[in-house]
Amino acid sequence: MITYKDIIKPENLVYRRTPLLTQKTLSFCPGCGHGTVHRLIMEVVEEMNIQQDTIGIAPVGCSVLAYEFMDIDMQQAAHGRATALATALSRLMPNKYVFTYQGDGDLAAIGTAETIHACNRGENFIIIFINNGIYGMTGGQMAPTTIPDMITTTSPYGRDTKIMGNPLKITELVAQLPGTCYVTRQSVHTPNNVRKTKKAIRNAFEYIKQKKGTCFIEVVSNCPSGWRMTPLQANKWMEENMFKHYPLGDLKVPSNENVKQ
Repeated sequence: MITYKDIIKPENLVYRRTPLLTQKTLSFCPGCGHGTVHRLIMEVVEEMNIQQDTIGIAPVGCSVLAYEFMDIDMQQAAHGRATALATALSRLMPNKYVFTYQGDGDLAAIGTAETIHACNRGENFIIIFINNGIYGMTGGQMAPTTIPDMITTTSPYGRDTKIMGNPLKITELVAQLPGTCYVTRQSVHTPNNVRKTKKAIRNAFEYIKQKKGTCFIEVVSNCPSGWRMTPLQANKWMEENMFKHYPLGDLKVPSNENVKQ
């Protein structure tokens, strides 16, 4: 007979909540990918034993809540300005691990200039970019990343590219810049994808440690509330629609190095 003591033995441990997440209950909508990405970042920080040397920056939008859940030094930035603040912090404290945590409405809209120029300069920090194709916190409006024909609160008949332009593939743009050393696009909607995203985050922190330049991780995520879907419907819709425009995988890795996922 298997007893409770057998179940909790270290060799039987399947999952342990990292202590680097605060005790505050996550306030994200059910099915949202933010909480999973938060956990992965903090697991990497714990495994590398760099809690005291890590600084996170969150601007405006759902990403601003990060400072309530991550037990590290956090700084809030004005809307779109996270990479500008990260530039200052990484230059003033070059031995710290600095990362920004931004949504698509923030990074790819009002923060486009800051993002592009920071990547072009090769600033030594990590950009974690959550792309759900809309402005999630403020009502589900169309964002630069909204895919063609996608219905939002400000494009109720779908995004018409003839009028509203094409979605901005910011990750492909920054991959072309000489300052970026690692650019990848991942997701967290399945266990296998969660593992790949964690590996990508670990890679980025290791590259920052080696001062290789800017690391850019896009996480294509759902937004069940903003998309007016259940979590399962949102994941299915994301697979069938979002990934066609935002294919997963590495876009750029340091030269002479193969990153294993």
